[in-house]
Amino acid sequence: MISKKKEMTFWGKSEEELKQLDLKELLPLLPSRIRRSLTRGISDEQKKVMAKVANGESNIKTHCRNLIILPSMIGTLFRIHNGKDWMPVTIVAEMTGHRLGEFAPTRKSVSHSSAGVGATRSSKAVSAR
Repeated sequence: MISKKKEMTFWGKSEEELKQLDLKELLPLLPSRIRRSLTRGISDEQKKVMAKVANGESNIKTHCRNLIILPSMIGTLFRIHNGKDWMPVTIVAEMTGHRLGEFAPTRKSVSHSSAGVGATRSSKAVSAR
């Protein structure tokens, strides 16, 4: 028996239904912190990014890590600055209600290699050759 892939839903709404929602219909589905931020309004920097999304641009570079992802952004490629590089992030429906900065980590995990020659007491006697 072949099982078909389960369709993604956001609070019972499919991706197509999610894109059709306006902001007033979307707000009850979002967490309270995000609802409060959206009802208080967005900053000028966020308005510039939203204007680019509305114009249909697909490759948007931004420092605006606190922008809340809305259904109108689904399918858009953002290049989010993490303090050093521009991290490419393609917006999918599951990201709705999160902030852009959550998908561009600012810190790398540390992975230590073995100690070098002379770094420990036992490796002093080992020749460098």
